Amino acid sequence: MGTLARILTVIGAITVILILIFVAIGIYTRATRARVPSRTVLEIDFGKGLVEQAPRGLAERIGREERLVIKDLVRALDYASRDDRVKGVVARLDGSPFPYADVQEIRDAVARFRMSGKPAVAYAETFGEAQPGNSSYYLATAFDSVFLQPSGDLNLTGLISQSPFLRRTMEKLDVEPQLGAREEFKTAKNLFTEDGYTEQHREVNQTIIDSVLGSMVRDIARARNIEEGSVRELISQGPYNARQALENGLVDGLKYRDEIFDLMRQRAGDDSRFLYVNRYIQRLRPETRRGRAVALIYAQGTVARGRSRYNPMSGERVMGAQTISAAIRAAVRDNNVGAIVLRINSPGGSYVGSDIIWREISNAREAGIPVIASMGAVAGSGGYFIAMNSDRIIAQPSTITGSIGVVAGKFDARGLYNKFGITFDDVTTDPNATIWSLVHQYTDEQWEQIQSWLDNIYDDFVSKVAAGRDMERERVLEIARGRIYTGTEALEIGLVDSIGGFPLAINEAKRFMDIPEEEPVRIKIFPKRRTLWEQLTARPPESSEDVNCVRHYDIPVTSLKQFMRTMQKLGIFSQRGILSMEEPTLY
Repeated sequence: MGTLARILTVIGAITVILILIFVAIGIYTRATRARVPSRTVLEIDFGKGLVEQAPRGLAERIGREERLVIKDLVRALDYASRDDRVKGVVARLDGSPFPYADVQEIRDAVARFRMSGKPAVAYAETFGEAQPGNSSYYLATAFDSVFLQPSGDLNLTGLISQSPFLRRTMEKLDVEPQLGAREEFKTAKNLFTEDGYTEQHREVNQTIIDSVLGSMVRDIARARNIEEGSVRELISQGPYNARQALENGLVDGLKYRDEIFDLMRQRAGDDSRFLYVNRYIQRLRPETRRGRAVALIYAQGTVARGRSRYNPMSGERVMGAQTISAAIRAAVRDNNVGAIVLRINSPGGSYVGSDIIWREISNAREAGIPVIASMGAVAGSGGYFIAMNSDRIIAQPSTITGSIGVVAGKFDARGLYNKFGITFDDVTTDPNATIWSLVHQYTDEQWEQIQSWLDNIYDDFVSKVAAGRDMERERVLEIARGRIYTGTEALEIGLVDSIGGFPLAINEAKRFMDIPEEEPVRIKIFPKRRTLWEQLTARPPESSEDVNCVRHYDIPVTSLKQFMRTMQKLGIFSQRGILSMEEPTLY
């Protein structure tokens, strides 16, 4: 017994020591995080890119680089403009492409910071090394000074929208796409049915890049104090080496990193300290802990039924209608919540899933909770479906939205299976038992049913747009047709209400809540972020009122998805490609 007692005493002592160590580390960490040097220069590294939403689970955090969250960066810059400890901002860009709507969100925040009179400097080793540098340079021009390394380049070359086409691949695989769409601008099916742009596909993509370029030219001209016509001419004659960029007034100097940091010390003070903006964000006080709150719900990824899902291997998100609708219900039940901001970044997806979220937004409004939709880089098709019934819709000039239409169908893959020696035979009970089979073509009667289905979905989509946007149905039919628009175009035709980002969305929420614009408001994210212990001990929700978790990626089984999974396993193309195929890739 004496030996056992000694062993237990040692274990107890070790436990106490470990607890004291953890407490000391926690106290030290908290004290360290609370300090911001009295003369601070914020350092922003855009090299890791921008994300809409901070990691919310173990699967998202493990092995993922710390990246800048758009909302947090915007808040940090706004706060820093009023923080006497912050004397300036220096930002590094590495030429990696950004979605243009995200660039515009950050540009607006930088512009507000500059109104404080504090220096804001951007630099790059190169704006695109053997790749386009348009979007990164566009972002850099928001700062009051732009520097380029003497050996760098400025690949300001204009925009190109490229779309892949797999028709010939389908022919070689002996796969026949049987896809229908509403209407002629709903180009998603063209990926499989065409070998180049149709007239409508080319028209809409050209219009999109012209609109994005127009916004970029206006902003660069204003920032660099150059005539718009001259900016367009400069873009048409790019790219430029560093010396040419300086001679044409596109940058303010050719400097290396150490020279830029020395310059910032001269402007901010020799005793100034540099602090990464992510560390600064961690040390910021919450805007407010009490009072009424604005619920923030991220609607990110392809719309699907069920719960939201995340693929830690690819970083791909799926927006689960069950998760989003439960988050909306939870926000409505919260007595402190006076409005909901729905932040959308989605190319669309399931019609049924989109309709589930649409219904919950309608219920929230009927309960007296206004909903403000804030669009990110893309909010098209199902992404617009979930926004169209909001009290206010806000987009950036280069947000991709609209795509009011539908595409559906299947692939006849008998020829592909035959190439691998796989044959099928079947028995059925009814004529339409084969309608979703990948080894049967549609019969004439089945194809008529598919067309009727497409008509019904399109009619529902158009009708709900008309009701939500208070527009005549005939007008919606004119502007729908499956066509995508930029935020600027969508504002002109009435599909969105305002141009702006997070701050405007929050201010709109305050307006509905009768809170003065200058007064802070609590931002409460739904679904509630679970603690580490809750994630480790997670149990299934007790009811559909408590769906607040994200599970690992799981592709719903439909005929189209089954085919795509087959293609993935054969290494032909990725699932991710079809999910975002309606969003033009701009370089």
